[in-house]
Amino acid sequence: MSKRKYSKYEKARIVGARALQISMGAPIIIEIPKNVMDPLRIALVEFENGAIPMTVKKRSRTK
Repeated sequence: MSKRKYSKYEKARIVGARALQISMGAPIIIEIPKNVMDPLRIALVEFENGAIPMTVKKRSRTK
């Protein structure tokens, strides 16, 4: 994932989708501390490190 600025809605969607994947048994992409067990916290760490393999397609606004 590139280091671009996401809106708070895009971030929530990406992290939420990744947390759901993790809770359903998807492999964790990066090394996390042993005390972190919550899928949402794991997804946030992945997001902050740019490791989530998701993209956001934005529609262009044309008038």
